[in-house]
Amino acid sequence: MKKSALLIFFFALVFNCSLYAQEKKQTKSVMIVYGSEDCHYCIDTKKYLKDNNIEFVFFDIDKNQEALHEMLFKLKNAGISTSNLGIPVIDKQGIIFTNNGVFEEFLKKLK
Repeated sequence: MKKSALLIFFFALVFNCSLYAQEKKQTKSVMIVYGSEDCHYCIDTKKYLKDNNIEFVFFDIDKNQEALHEMLFKLKNAGISTSNLGIPVIDKQGIIFTNNGVFEEFLKKLK
């Protein structure tokens, strides 16, 4: 009896781990956009992402201090200076980049 219960437990554990691994593979990272509701580049970026069916989460750094600190931490870790920072700031699957330059070139990086 103990052996069969142990065997059932083992198979249940393996089955659950297998389902978790499959679920993990199917989930994709959602792009994170840090910006401001009043920033025209941020507004245009959100429109571009929506028009191209690209999933994203937007954090307004003017209203969300935690998101602001998170963004600054990511910029620091990426070696990006905040002295002349242009928003929006993008976190695309761990790759951090900003809108510093030609806006159309910035948008191309989003795809």
